[in-house]
Amino acid sequence: MAADVVDVLIVGTGFAGMAMAIKLHEAGFTDLLMIEKAADLGGTWRDNVYPGCACDIPSHLYSLSFAPKADWSRLYPQQPEIYEYLQMVADNYGLRPAIRFNTALLEAVWDERAAHWVVTTSTGVITARVLVSGMGGLHIPALPNLPGLARFEGKMFHSAQWDHGYDLTSKNVAVVGTGASAIQFVPQIAPQVAHLAVFQRTPPWIEPKPDRAMAAWEKKLLAFAPYRKLFRQFLFLLHEVRVLAFLGNQRALKLASHMAAKHMQQQVSDPVLREKLTPHYQIGCKRVMISNDYYPALALPNVELITYGIAEVRAHSIVDAKGVEQPVDAIILGTGFEVTTAYKHWKITGIGGQELGALWDKTGMRAFKGVAVAGFPNFFMLLGPHTALGHNSVVLMIEAQVHYIVDALTQLRAKGLPAMAVTPLSQSAFIDDLKRKLTGTVWQDGGCASWYKDEHGFVSTIWPGSAASYQRALGAADLRDYQLLATQAPN
Repeated sequence: MAADVVDVLIVGTGFAGMAMAIKLHEAGFTDLLMIEKAADLGGTWRDNVYPGCACDIPSHLYSLSFAPKADWSRLYPQQPEIYEYLQMVADNYGLRPAIRFNTALLEAVWDERAAHWVVTTSTGVITARVLVSGMGGLHIPALPNLPGLARFEGKMFHSAQWDHGYDLTSKNVAVVGTGASAIQFVPQIAPQVAHLAVFQRTPPWIEPKPDRAMAAWEKKLLAFAPYRKLFRQFLFLLHEVRVLAFLGNQRALKLASHMAAKHMQQQVSDPVLREKLTPHYQIGCKRVMISNDYYPALALPNVELITYGIAEVRAHSIVDAKGVEQPVDAIILGTGFEVTTAYKHWKITGIGGQELGALWDKTGMRAFKGVAVAGFPNFFMLLGPHTALGHNSVVLMIEAQVHYIVDALTQLRAKGLPAMAVTPLSQSAFIDDLKRKLTGTVWQDGGCASWYKDEHGFVSTIWPGSAASYQRALGAADLRDYQLLATQAPN
């Protein structure tokens, strides 16, 4: 079977993949294809449908600047409305004909002679001059390595694979993990279960969530474009200032810690429970949560917070580290995603047969400005290494990356050449600068272990600065950072 041939292949149809397709099309790159492993678009917001799933960034900031929605129902969006928004974007920009659903990326190999990618998918082979990953880092569930977990005979599922067909009513349920997902679904299921055992390894810092329904008059006002832009800018600045604490500003750190501690004191009256929930690391070292109902849920009489770990999982129970056996009908894994190791599931081969997974196994994730990797021509990443945020909307980062990639490809097109590869020197200089910027930050020196750090101890996921500084860094592509490549003549 002959391979399909396209100019640009985009993997993934969440915020990143769709933004990339829209802006490439506007720049005249119309020969493009998007592939999606699932039967529907939406990425993270398609897959995560657990009870209470919502975003911790305000609606008008967690949306594409060029595709505004005036009538968000709440100040902070919930999963169904974000999913509906992404469907609307796809329809408004006519993306569906460019998407091949139920098509998973299996392997991509750079053909040096032809200067294009040969991409093997679950539905066939595609050759593409440019390959863009819009897969992000929150799509492969992380499963804990617990003794005996495979022997459990009850119901077990990850929060990103929620089984809505299983009735939790009057069941004995164990929740493993207290990350962003658990913070949201624990309050939803606690009132309906017979007993809920929440196994916490490290307590998160939790701030109050200033969520509310948007009034009808606000929606009408926000339909007025100048006001909507002003409101978005206000939200941007409000969140942007929070980075000062994470960068090590002691006054900002003290203020943020005080707000979180006060929130706990107001909601947790039991001193024993409060001690269990008190973090002993700098705020921001791990992801800061926002919630108004998590602490009250833990105080319910049928809920138990267990902080000394799991010794063993048995067929119908969990034995904690103190030897206490908890009867369990269902285990819900709120253990997050493979972020620093997601690349292990890819098979992308660049110049000289170098495989990306093998390379990053040695070095850790490294990418120039978070979008390109030396030795992998015409391969670009959205939400790649060094681009996550702990304080502001990641959609801002996506748009900066999309702008940069479109600019780079537009300049390459003007040169009349097919391919570009970031130089090792430019990538090394960028990583060295990152390391300098990370010194003194809570991510590097905050006293905790988190998914921000890889197995080498390097903070490979976070951008160590403001969102505005990243936007400036990706303002325009400098072709001096790249080696420009041509096709090779056949022998």
